[in-house]
Amino acid sequence: MKKIGILFGQENTFPQAFVDAINRKNPPGIFAEFVTIDKVLQGEAAGYAVIIDRISQDVPFYRAYLKNAAASGTAVINNPFWWSADDKFFNNALAEKIGVRVPRTALLPSFQLPDNTSDKSFRNLIYPLSWNAIFDYVGFPAYLKPFDGGGWKNVFRLNDKQEFYNIHQETGQLVMMLQEEIDFTSYYRCYCIGGKHVHIMPYNPRHQHHERYHADFDTPQAVLDEITRDTLALNQHLGYDFNTVEFAVRGDVPYAIDFCNPAPDADIHSIGKKNFEWIVEISAEYAIERAIAQEPGKDNLTWGKFIHPDK
Repeated sequence: MKKIGILFGQENTFPQAFVDAINRKNPPGIFAEFVTIDKVLQGEAAGYAVIIDRISQDVPFYRAYLKNAAASGTAVINNPFWWSADDKFFNNALAEKIGVRVPRTALLPSFQLPDNTSDKSFRNLIYPLSWNAIFDYVGFPAYLKPFDGGGWKNVFRLNDKQEFYNIHQETGQLVMMLQEEIDFTSYYRCYCIGGKHVHIMPYNPRHQHHERYHADFDTPQAVLDEITRDTLALNQHLGYDFNTVEFAVRGDVPYAIDFCNPAPDADIHSIGKKNFEWIVEISAEYAIERAIAQEPGKDNLTWGKFIHPDK
């Protein structure tokens, strides 16, 4: 009997619906449950063919547990090794290399020195940076945001360089990036499951959080087709099995704004019933597919074309 487990935190609606969907399908030799952990011993199998990870980004203990589970053959969704290594600035760099449009973005060192460092730790850094060159490249208005953040935490919209100087000094030891603002005419958030299933959702980040999925845009089909292609390309190269990609469309040109969301919102009360039903159904089908293919003791993780360009 193969078990599919879901590891989660404070969310309520998706985990139970996901487990119920799999068990309702009743695939031969497979069932789903909430992950339970009573001990973690090195090299010991976790007992799950597949684990859907919804929480390890916030709990380092869980991230280490999942890596240990993967060593014994658990197919962890998403790959905990890649998730640990990835960041939003790298995402943008990779997007440019594979032909996906992204806003102009610059990486910035933290305003304050990291703990246990001194000025001598940064002898390779020319200071002051070429601020005017950075500002000319990105332009204003712009967004200042953590290079590896999420959930709209520590994100600032800036109108000019003086606002930048004022806000940057408040960001402490956070490594930030300055990103061009795309003044969009339409905006979409796209689920991508298994690097092959895409669900496009109209989304408006200008609205209050609980109203962001209450959006409707008149966008040409050709633009939506490009959004689908770009979503697939990004996730196939990054190797994410469960992710969302956000696109800001300026005119008829889509720009990938944010595509490092490996534990995206899946709560019925925020995404709505129709979107919720899609994500539950498709993620359940995909988890079953991965459980059938899983081989105990083997590497059952997804690594993506950046790591394995021949795949």
